[in-house]
Amino acid sequence: MLLKLASLLMTPAAKIALLILALVFPLVAANEYQVYVMATAFVWAIAVYGLNIITGYCGQLNLAHGGFFAIGAYTLGLLTSDYAWSFWPAFLAALVMTAFLGFLVGVVSLRLKEHYFAIFTLCVGFIIYLVLDKWEELTHGPIGVRDIAAPNGFGLVDFTETTPFYYLVLAFLVFAIWFMGRLSRSLLGRTFLAIRNGDQLAESLGINLMRNKVLAFVLSTTYAGLAGALYAGMVRFIGPEEANINHTFDMITYLLVGGIGTLSGPLLGTLGIVWITQSLQFLEEYRMIIFGPLLVILVIFFPRGIVGSFLTWMHQKMQALRPADKHKESKVSDDTLTKREADSNA
Repeated sequence: MLLKLASLLMTPAAKIALLILALVFPLVAANEYQVYVMATAFVWAIAVYGLNIITGYCGQLNLAHGGFFAIGAYTLGLLTSDYAWSFWPAFLAALVMTAFLGFLVGVVSLRLKEHYFAIFTLCVGFIIYLVLDKWEELTHGPIGVRDIAAPNGFGLVDFTETTPFYYLVLAFLVFAIWFMGRLSRSLLGRTFLAIRNGDQLAESLGINLMRNKVLAFVLSTTYAGLAGALYAGMVRFIGPEEANINHTFDMITYLLVGGIGTLSGPLLGTLGIVWITQSLQFLEEYRMIIFGPLLVILVIFFPRGIVGSFLTWMHQKMQALRPADKHKESKVSDDTLTKREADSNA
């Protein structure tokens, strides 16, 4: 019974039901603040999906992901605030900028392996933070960027309001998940998985390691830039703290809790932690006393994350049922053969 219920959750009908719940959420939310929190969680989820490409599927721990999130936010913010660009051209420019810088950083950093790559990207993230904080002529320094333009609704929708912006972010999240699903089932996705399982194994299969790692890194940073640009258009004020390394570690936590290398793990981990954190706000500075042990317990009992552990459990159950099914088929075939022999003798 439990296995059937679990299988039901994996069907397209269940995904459509979740989408419907997301669409009606603003209508049933208690207040506008809850809609704002959910929209913010969706933005972070998009960034976590990008981290899942390079870390979950390709096996490379990128600690500069928060920095690229900030680059996307600052590109859009500076172009709309200082140079009077409208939102959508600046939005496209933010994607191009993060992809281009991701390519440059990837070409250099991906020559390193394992923890050396992680340390290098950690330094890159810190450099991005210093540039945003100290280069006042370009980034306004600690003051940050104000009066960032909201998305242009072309006279049809006012995206300065919370609910319309929620649906805009939801649309981008659905696209991000759809693209991730197509990627994971494609030859390119299997190539990333082969690289994650081992460089030597991937090379023995004729895979160009550098080219595919750089491609994964660029896709990852583009996701981060997309999320950063949406975040800037939503809050309309950004500062150097957007590149703080803590944001990267937050996204890693969302990914690990939800399930690294899974399709729905980034979304589940992000929504779960964001709403648990919000529900513990009344404890103020003491909330980490409760949240910390909960996170430790989750990591101990769900080492593959919630979704990863669930998929592992389903796989084990399916494997356990196969011998019983084979035995049942064998028994049915033996009974059928015995009956045929009896009929022939008669």
